[in-house]
Amino acid sequence: MPSFDVVSEVDMHEVNNAIDQANREVGTRFDFKGIDASFSLSENSEIVAIAQVDFQIRQMLEILRAKLVKRGVDVKSLEEGEIQLSGQKATMHVKVQQGIESELARKIVKLVKESKIKVQTAIQGEKLRVNGKNRDDLQQVIALLREANLGVPLQYNNFRD
Repeated sequence: MPSFDVVSEVDMHEVNNAIDQANREVGTRFDFKGIDASFSLSENSEIVAIAQVDFQIRQMLEILRAKLVKRGVDVKSLEEGEIQLSGQKATMHVKVQQGIESELARKIVKLVKESKIKVQTAIQGEKLRVNGKNRDDLQQVIALLREANLGVPLQYNNFRD
């Protein structure tokens, strides 16, 4: 039976490279001269932006988004937190979303069932497995999910015939 997996993954190596490039650009830009502003990546897939004021954090995020897009990382996978001001520092935590949350997975299953395409959808942890009798039905499901604006980047892999 043909099947494929619906996943939402981010290449963390590319994210790390984009952070390095963004740090270099922040270090060389004239409007950041003499300011302690930088990005760092924590172990739990969270980017921390540090600067002196919130305006600089917003500028830094634009630089980071541009670097991520150039490296092929979808910026929809970033979940920005609030800017926290403390003394002479402003920080922002940006979470990199990995996997499909259970609420979104149920929404996708419901969307596929309402489309009346003859496939079965199963939630398997942070991914979804879609099975069907023929390849055309699976391609219709992929087209349906691409049209639906779900707010997270989806990839379709492990396609078996």
